[in-house]
Amino acid sequence: MNSIQNSKARKFAVVIATLSLVLGGVSSASAANKTITCYKGTVVKKVTAAKPKCPTGYTTTKPVAKPTASATAKPTTAATTPAVASNKFAFNGTYKGKMSIIWSDYDVRATSVSGDGNGAIFGMDSLSGSGSSAPSTQCAGLDGVGVISGGSSSIKVTFDTSAKVCAEDGAAPTTINITGFAVVNSGTGKFAGATGKLKAVGYFNIKSAVAGASESSVLTITLTGEITTK
Repeated sequence: MNSIQNSKARKFAVVIATLSLVLGGVSSASAANKTITCYKGTVVKKVTAAKPKCPTGYTTTKPVAKPTASATAKPTTAATTPAVASNKFAFNGTYKGKMSIIWSDYDVRATSVSGDGNGAIFGMDSLSGSGSSAPSTQCAGLDGVGVISGGSSSIKVTFDTSAKVCAEDGAAPTTINITGFAVVNSGTGKFAGATGKLKAVGYFNIKSAVAGASESSVLTITLTGEITTK
């Protein structure tokens, strides 16, 4: 009887040991498993195995999200960015020519002015105009207008209130110096609608000592500044 019980006990112990080994093996295998994440477009799968592999067509590399249309910067085009046109021109011209003048005890009038020069822009090398002054001292204000032209373009200028003429001597003959600013009023050609302000520096001579004389004098004048077109 005891031998039978001992035999059963040994068999039971063997079964328990076998189960322990099996369960232990399963436990060890489960502990050695790995899980990976596989991607195919927007589909995501997780694979768990001792040596996991992604199914055909899947990869472990996560796809990069594409930016939405609202986050995408709009391309810069000529339609969205207006072209900036250059409409400012530096002017620097020196003109020399003849000036017909009549002077008296009361005023000096330049009935005509014509000169040639080296206008720095668009070949504007011709100067014409007229002017007058009524001096009570050796310096007086200057009223004058002029046109600078050439190369199918022109600008019209008028001396502003800063312009003046000053005689170097108290009586003729003498040299008359011109200083001040000429305002650009309008233009044609490339300078249609032009505006601006030009600094004027120049001189001419009065040769006759007799009041009321008419004479032709040489005028030299330099104009510098900036012209803006529309």
